[in-house]
Amino acid sequence: MGALEIAVDAPVGSSRGVAVIAHPHPLFGGTMDNKVVQTLARAFVQCGWTAVRFNFRGVGGSVGCHDEGRGELDDFLAVVQYAAPTRESQSALALAGFSFGAFVTTHAFERLNPIRNIQKLVLVGTSVSRASAAPIDKAAHLKTLVVHGEQDDTVLLPAVMDWARPQALPVTVVPGIGHFFHGQLPLLKNLVIRHLASPAY
Repeated sequence: MGALEIAVDAPVGSSRGVAVIAHPHPLFGGTMDNKVVQTLARAFVQCGWTAVRFNFRGVGGSVGCHDEGRGELDDFLAVVQYAAPTRESQSALALAGFSFGAFVTTHAFERLNPIRNIQKLVLVGTSVSRASAAPIDKAAHLKTLVVHGEQDDTVLLPAVMDWARPQALPVTVVPGIGHFFHGQLPLLKNLVIRHLASPAY
């Protein structure tokens, strides 16, 4: 694995922990500068977290080429280890992603949850159609926010509900909104802030 390009947004004063945020599909123009990804970063920073965005392999300054989620999971885990190494156990950790990035985030959570204390998980427009998103441990549902647009024509809401239903995983549906939350990014930010302000479980 080669070098990965990252961007770090730090809060004013001390940080509550590190939030690693993944971007949409690289083959469809997804980068760490995507507006939804930036909105997630701003929400975390406003709540006192250090937000770490990064470009998957082959995007921007990151070395490599697209690997259909397998290598991208390795990228995500490498960024977590760099930004919030396990030896610094006092560093709280949160994971977040949008679209393809949310798909990768589910698998990162599945891998890390048994060995790390992940305080918050935020999944927006989760891609579940091209490949299976990982299930979310039932014990982690209260620390998880899943947000989806009712009129998302990139990842259809019924597909997300089919993924969530067997887990009894709650999904927050924003009426009348598409995949990229055009015109409703402030609402998305507020939903995330409200989730981050809720007690950690």
